[in-house]
Amino acid sequence: MSRSAKMNRRACLKGLGVSIALPLMESMGWADTPKGKTYKPPVRLGFMYMPHGVIMDQFWPKDAESFHRAPPPALQSLVPVLDQCLMVKGISGVPIAPFNGAPHALELSTWLTATLPAAEKRAEIHIAISADQIAANHVGAFTALPSLELATMPQTWKENQEGLNEGYYSHCSFRSPTQAVPAEVNPRNVLYRLFQKQEEGGGGGRQSSPTNALDRSLLDIVLGGARDLRRTLPTSDQQKLDEYLDSVRSVERRIAAVEYRQKEDALEKAGLRSSNRHASDSPPIEIRIPEGEKRSEYMQVMCDLNILAFQTDTTRVSTYIGSTPNGASYPELGFNDQHHSNTHHNNEPEKVRKIALITEFNIAQFAYMVKKMHSLREAGGTLLDNCIMMWGSGLEDGNKHTRENLPFVIAGKGGGSIKTGRFLPDAKGNQGDLLTTLLACAGIPIDRPVGIATKQLEEIKA
Repeated sequence: MSRSAKMNRRACLKGLGVSIALPLMESMGWADTPKGKTYKPPVRLGFMYMPHGVIMDQFWPKDAESFHRAPPPALQSLVPVLDQCLMVKGISGVPIAPFNGAPHALELSTWLTATLPAAEKRAEIHIAISADQIAANHVGAFTALPSLELATMPQTWKENQEGLNEGYYSHCSFRSPTQAVPAEVNPRNVLYRLFQKQEEGGGGGRQSSPTNALDRSLLDIVLGGARDLRRTLPTSDQQKLDEYLDSVRSVERRIAAVEYRQKEDALEKAGLRSSNRHASDSPPIEIRIPEGEKRSEYMQVMCDLNILAFQTDTTRVSTYIGSTPNGASYPELGFNDQHHSNTHHNNEPEKVRKIALITEFNIAQFAYMVKKMHSLREAGGTLLDNCIMMWGSGLEDGNKHTRENLPFVIAGKGGGSIKTGRFLPDAKGNQGDLLTTLLACAGIPIDRPVGIATKQLEEIKA
């Protein structure tokens, strides 16, 4: 290490980042409605994933006019809410060279990162922070859970295409370039996480915890001047510093969340309505844990938990991995062979039929969630009005592993930032462009593009 890159312990403690707290505090302004202004709910971001692509001619509308008049088979479950949806055709995925032999390791791991893993560290997790976690870093301070990660299947697939870490197969959320975020597959555990404080308290009210003993002034000292310090460090130490700062941010967000919840509880005890709920808002939905093994019932209860988390402002960012590459089957549809085996259909009609049914099934679960959100009142509109929900896949065509035209459905107006009820047949952009645009529409400050992004897609905005 060069002499200029060395530092003493005192310099390190003095210099670790006051700049972190200021954007966080500025973005907290939504919570208290200014006098004379209408309450505006926060925008929530949700991502729901299906692997292996789609049968394209059964997924994409023929043209912009037929989007409403004659939607394709895959979209039939969304017909009641097509005016709340936006379809954007022409979004390319991340080119996967030099990992051409690892299409399934990369379809999920690049979906929210728009980034390839580091080629020189392929046996480790080393990719990029994902879009959902970028959002969580900015809005997670205001909620009990900064983000909620759900999955239908355990994240345990054992395979190493191109020598890539097996974690790439089943994770889409990355807290940092080297930290994959695990997803919860048990709906009872999710319900407990969402309402743990109520259960511990034995009643319906939220039990406030005492503020963490780690004082804000101590955080200010520890966070001192990270930007200046970072410029003096070699790349390897910059990464270590970034991960350390992420952990400090997590503590800071937790303190902010506790303080905010205490304030809300105090208002409610004083007989004042919380700024987050209005008398006309729909009450929180009821959750019923399914007893059987039907995949649709399991997925729908996970969707209900996602809705409840947004409705109660327990989190504003969620991901739901409907299934992971390899391993999934759909006996409800009348066949037990695996999803992946049918994707290599070579245009055999029976296999094409099965993939089309699987796609329809997965979009139907997304439609279940979106339609329920549209039925719930919030601040003079609906819950869906204040959400951006993205359904999609990390491949265009599972038969050929193509990624040039990824399938997406976006639902929700994002608080008025997105113009829905449209099909844009010729958008020219990539996965990073789309993610960057959705973050911007959700009000997330963007200080750098997501992955391979080069622009925002202005045509999707209201």
